[in-house]
Amino acid sequence: YLTKSHELKVVAFNKHDITWAQEWQNKLHDTCKPYIQAEWSKRELMNPVLINFVQENPEWTLSVQTHKYLNIP
Repeated sequence: YLTKSHELKVVAFNKHDITWAQEWQNKLHDTCKPYIQAEWSKRELMNPVLINFVQENPEWTLSVQTHKYLNIP
């Protein structure tokens, strides 16, 4: 699955998850697109951390749970 994956999505609960995400990214091929998002209950704490991470690592894209922001179950 590592050679066939088109994208990697990581849900970050804490800062250690960023390191874990980068370790997995290194196992994937160069065309695999990495996404990272804050775990919903930690979004207040993690979103600023993830924004900084994505700014420093532009190959990553910040992802959000749009349906939760819009109150769609």
